[in-house]
Amino acid sequence: MRLGDMEVLKSDLLTLNMGPQHPATHGVLRVEIKTDSEIVVEATPHLGYLHRCFEKHAENLDYRGVIPFVDRMDYLAAMSMEWGYCLAVEKMLGTEVPKRAEYIRILIAELQRIASHLVYFGTYGIDMGAFTTFLYCFQDREEILRLFEELSGARMLYNYVWIGGVWNDINDDQLRRVKTFVDRFEGELKKYHQLVGENKIFIERTANVGVLTKEQCFDYGATGPVLRGSGVEWDLRKNRPYGMYEKFDFNVVTGKGEKGTVGDCWDRYYVRIFEMFESIKIIRQVLEGIEEGPVMGKVSKIIKVPAGEIYMRTECPRGELGYHLISDGGKTPYRLKVKSSCFTHTSMLPIIAPGQMVADLVASIGSIDIVLGEVDR
Repeated sequence: MRLGDMEVLKSDLLTLNMGPQHPATHGVLRVEIKTDSEIVVEATPHLGYLHRCFEKHAENLDYRGVIPFVDRMDYLAAMSMEWGYCLAVEKMLGTEVPKRAEYIRILIAELQRIASHLVYFGTYGIDMGAFTTFLYCFQDREEILRLFEELSGARMLYNYVWIGGVWNDINDDQLRRVKTFVDRFEGELKKYHQLVGENKIFIERTANVGVLTKEQCFDYGATGPVLRGSGVEWDLRKNRPYGMYEKFDFNVVTGKGEKGTVGDCWDRYYVRIFEMFESIKIIRQVLEGIEEGPVMGKVSKIIKVPAGEIYMRTECPRGELGYHLISDGGKTPYRLKVKSSCFTHTSMLPIIAPGQMVADLVASIGSIDIVLGEVDR
């Protein structure tokens, strides 16, 4: 159209599909993006490509039979998935878990947290163009997976944390190897942070990008590193202790806006990196305090949970995972509903995306660190 002697050009928004197999979506996620040139105007996540009907299947499985199914939610933190479910059942049964089993659970949970954060760090480095980091991270993660394979017989999906304790004890040689690993890894992690986190290019790509305020996190129910990245000091291990976490000394890491605005991609990176240092601190305390003893409490061969319901939440690597378990007194759960932190964080993409460039949206998606097995279930 013409306005006087000037020609006014008008263009429509361009719709792009990122995924469901795009490498920057970290799984089978499809993000429908509307762009004005390189600027994102709107982003809509489409879920369900990995839906397995887990919660419905649980209604037809005995309580022990559910454990391998929870493994397959956040398959990068399967030990954490198992622990939360077993805690819910144990609470309803009134089962007392032996002290050695509690220590082993904390040990493997913190090793799992490190392994999970290493996957985040390595893949996020690739997203930002730093490929070498990925190789370093997966080399360190391999040591943890080898230990888990020795304990459970599996590399990723373990069925190791059982109702009443753990399936298999850990021996002295394995404990010595854990100590050797954390002593070496602590120094390596400092180098990784200097290599990537303090790199000018990485800072430019992540500082002041994908900012989430405290209020937005509260509105959407964000938890874990996403919430702590926005400056909120909330960690269930510290604020609502479970297992034996109240006996351990560690700090809650929060974003402080050291490189940009509080709650940006760099802060979420910072929280995960320095949480690994805190996990090392906890692991060392476990190694000092663990004592000989049984690793399984008294649990009936056939488990019948008393009628009632419970909501149990634990601090997993990607945030709080909640199990709402309802029992009618039978051998199988009447209802098992899972609250996923990854689902909550994926739901925040529409508020992160507008106004960003497409490349910055890639940085934002990577920074919230989602696993679609937990989102879709």
